[in-house]
Amino acid sequence: MIRICHIITGLSTGGAEMMLYKLLSGTDRTRFESSVISLIDKGTLGERIEALGIPVYTLGMPRGWPHPSGLVRLVRLVRRLRPDLLQGWMYHGNLAASLAGLGGRVPVVWGIHYSPPDLRLERRATRAVIQLSGLLSRHPAATVYVSRASAERHRALGFRDRCRRIIPNGFDGTAFRPDPEARRRFRSGIGVGEQDLLIGSVARFHPMKDHGNLLRALTRLKHTEQRLRLVLAGPGMEKSNGELKAMVDAHGLSGQTLFLGERQEVADILAGLDILCLSSSHGEAFPLVVGEAMAAGLPCVVTNVGDAAWLVGDTGRVVPARDSEALASALAALIERGPAARRALGAAARVRVLTHFSLAATVGAYQDLYQRLVGVPDSVPTAITKS
Repeated sequence: MIRICHIITGLSTGGAEMMLYKLLSGTDRTRFESSVISLIDKGTLGERIEALGIPVYTLGMPRGWPHPSGLVRLVRLVRRLRPDLLQGWMYHGNLAASLAGLGGRVPVVWGIHYSPPDLRLERRATRAVIQLSGLLSRHPAATVYVSRASAERHRALGFRDRCRRIIPNGFDGTAFRPDPEARRRFRSGIGVGEQDLLIGSVARFHPMKDHGNLLRALTRLKHTEQRLRLVLAGPGMEKSNGELKAMVDAHGLSGQTLFLGERQEVADILAGLDILCLSSSHGEAFPLVVGEAMAAGLPCVVTNVGDAAWLVGDTGRVVPARDSEALASALAALIERGPAARRALGAAARVRVLTHFSLAATVGAYQDLYQRLVGVPDSVPTAITKS
């Protein structure tokens, strides 16, 4: 039995956090014993991980630079857990894993789920953490990037290529699938009919998600498609968010916009949509929600950030970031194709994502890496790339 301790910044809802949950859900319990340490708190996912039978420990550190006392507690906890390998998640979790690596006696794996376009756009503390990570990047036994774009970007930032691995996020075709009953239930619940055309954005409220770009694109479409509705879901996507509500009102879309906020039933939301739109301006590596939407049989319109274009392939539309005219044109093209053509495109998207980016292959790649690093041979990896 190989003991793996995952160290992550926090467990609020996000792409990296959800991928950790999915990885733990699929891990072979007969070969791996997992535990999770959150530097902050249990967030929204801690209890879900514990429901898998996996212990979650929290250190209550403040956001930003960790407090020395928290780091002392981390080292003591890791010594008590006696893991065979430490897996870090995101920059702060990676550095914490390296610190807790017991003087190099335990292999440390870094996990990078972000692709910073320009360090000048980052907050000072985040910029400092990224720069420090670059200086220390020769020490981990392996660094896992979820996208090729992120790996190349970090190389340009000075990160070492030693034991670099690319393991894309994986997607579950059982949890996310076309579901007519879920579609009817979701639409009834939000008060729209089958004839309404729903374009959805499932993302937290954050500048890098560039919801302004999406709203500008929708203003070009609102008069051409009278039944068009915009569905906004994710942390901060509530009508009580004054900044977001003001943006929607300023674009004249208040009557067409549905604010759902953060919800657990993402699969039901995706089942109820007609088109998924990712409008991000930067920062994405391998957007989880796009792959989930594809598995649910949705055609996607995405900006060309991270590896979104690689993920979507020819099953959707890819447009330049920050170009609302191009985004509007791509959405209009899918609208004009009609329901049957959109369903056919969504079916092709499902085949693509489950063929090339399945959750089983991703879990297998992580497990193979772990076994190799602790000296236990296993089969040849199927979804892992060394470069």
